[in-house]
Amino acid sequence: MQNYVMAIDQGTTSTRAILFDQQSNIIGIAQKELENYYPHPGWVEQNANDIWASTVGVMFEVLAKTGIKDTQIAAIGITNQRETTVVWDKESGQPIYFAIVWQSRQSDSYCEAFKAQGLEEMIKEKTGLLLDPYFSASKIRFILDHVAGAQERAERGELLFGTMDTWLLWKLSQGAKHMSDVSNASRTMLMNLKTLDYDEELLKLWNIPRCMLPEIHDTSEVYGYTSGLFDHPIPIAALVGDQQAALFGQTCFNPGEAKNTYGTGTFMLMNIGKEVKLSENGLVTTIAWGLDGEVNYALEGSVFVAGAAIQWLRDELKVIDSSEDSEYMANKVSDTHGCYVVPAFTGLGAPHWDQYARGTIVGITRGVNKYHIIRATLESIAYQVNDVLNAMKADSGINLAALKVDGGASANNFLMQTQADIINAPVNRPCCVETTAMGAAYLAGLAVGYWSSKEEVRHNWSIDQKFYPSITEETREQKIKGWNKAVKYSYGWAKDE
Repeated sequence: MQNYVMAIDQGTTSTRAILFDQQSNIIGIAQKELENYYPHPGWVEQNANDIWASTVGVMFEVLAKTGIKDTQIAAIGITNQRETTVVWDKESGQPIYFAIVWQSRQSDSYCEAFKAQGLEEMIKEKTGLLLDPYFSASKIRFILDHVAGAQERAERGELLFGTMDTWLLWKLSQGAKHMSDVSNASRTMLMNLKTLDYDEELLKLWNIPRCMLPEIHDTSEVYGYTSGLFDHPIPIAALVGDQQAALFGQTCFNPGEAKNTYGTGTFMLMNIGKEVKLSENGLVTTIAWGLDGEVNYALEGSVFVAGAAIQWLRDELKVIDSSEDSEYMANKVSDTHGCYVVPAFTGLGAPHWDQYARGTIVGITRGVNKYHIIRATLESIAYQVNDVLNAMKADSGINLAALKVDGGASANNFLMQTQADIINAPVNRPCCVETTAMGAAYLAGLAVGYWSSKEEVRHNWSIDQKFYPSITEETREQKIKGWNKAVKYSYGWAKDE
């Protein structure tokens, strides 16, 4: 009897394997932290082999911890940090360069050059994306330019590209399957949103050979089987970008339903249905998922630094010992004493899109202490989410009835209450905040008949806690006004005059 679905949640800071049963209960979790490398300011890289090793490790660990056998796993769903780019040798399976992480700005010169040529609108029209080093195309270009002979080898069909879903599928299947899904492919800046295929004009523009790119498939289908790892081959039945997985895991199946995930960054997605709608307010249009041959689109606003700001308090400033301490410390003062933190460590994402912005702390007076700075750092996450939400309202014309939340920092009650106060709408936290992994599990389970329908999946979703707005309109406006002023001071800091 195949009683469980395994989700592999390959994130920026860790890789996890989570087992779910049919009622969406978590049966077991295994996690391994990953090392990020920062060779230059603004650059972020990872070792793709370490990511693979961590994946194998957590898969075996979760089975060992729970005593569950591989024969009891109905399917594996993979969800992943999305734009992170790896290029590897087709024969040896060895990466030719470290994986360039989605946050990394090392390929920004290519984007700047294309902006100077006025290509932004054409790229947005085709891909729904903004011309930014966040997406994979410029990262591939960087690797092909910075590894001797790589362009020629790619053209000869000797090199393969993948985002993490593709890399892990290729490794799990022992090189048998080189595929991606529409949700991940829509983040490469090479796929046309309407044709759902790589766009010839864009491939030519970036000078990227089509033969190195993975086949594009639906999000929920049997891609292949594990090979050489377990006695029993397990179907790999979902590939899905982490934010789209969370949208599915939060059962936002209808247009106008939205969720916000608080991870390393924060990512708000709103389901906009079956039609492409381009943003006019600094958001991107992306593919939510491909299911049963139909595609759902979403509007997305990405904030680069959220949970990473809490890690900064812990690891660099050393004003807290653990991320959980931030809530206790923030509550030790009644306000921020007029101080604002703008955590633009690697630039600002939606809706500002200023890659030259850098982190700032403003409004410091003699009375400001570490508790005020901790509180201001947590509040900065809520302000950034509000900026995205306002852009989403303007694009969609929809006022949110409530915001569904998930991700690590959604466990912070102070942050969730602040979020409700700032957006002036209820914030709903589900019983299971592991909605990214859950979305991948659902999509894999649907592909193999473990769950029969989206309705069955929706039935499993339940609320743990609701947070309601509790401040006056005057206080809200005053706080947001201060934030808007603070953000402007961070603009353009890293740009050479």
